[in-house]
Amino acid sequence: MGHDIRLWRDLARQLRADSIRCTTAAASGHPSSSLSAADLLAVLLVSHMRYDFARPAHPNNDHFILSKGHAAPLLYAAYKATGAISDRELLSLRQRGSRLEGHPTTRLPWVDAATGSLGQGLAIGAGIALAAKRLDRLDYRTWVLLGDSETAEGSVWEAVALAAH
Repeated sequence: MGHDIRLWRDLARQLRADSIRCTTAAASGHPSSSLSAADLLAVLLVSHMRYDFARPAHPNNDHFILSKGHAAPLLYAAYKATGAISDRELLSLRQRGSRLEGHPTTRLPWVDAATGSLGQGLAIGAGIALAAKRLDRLDYRTWVLLGDSETAEGSVWEAVALAAH
């Protein structure tokens, strides 16, 4: 367990640093949203999420929805940490022609849904999870990271009720 804690801590620090580096290079973005969730994403990546970044279409890959899409720099930093993107691409955040937009989009093969509008991610994630269970009959898991203010949206609570199924 102590080994995992060190890995979580080191990865969270790197995710924070890379989030700041890319938003600074872009002179744009939401670094505070990225910083606040770095520990959560580090633990998820190191200890829970099953995903082959070299094969994003693999049917048993877990799914991750960044509902608070304005924390895209954190997601991109995580992609860099996994080797899915280079440091050079990370620093292209929000530049013309870059795949790394201000909010995640499906231009990236690891993104299941664009999440610019708050309050939509949990409904998307619940739908993916239900598809896993009832249609695909596969054991992939669906993870959704929400921001605190979007939990006041009615659509989030409707998605919570749906997820109970």
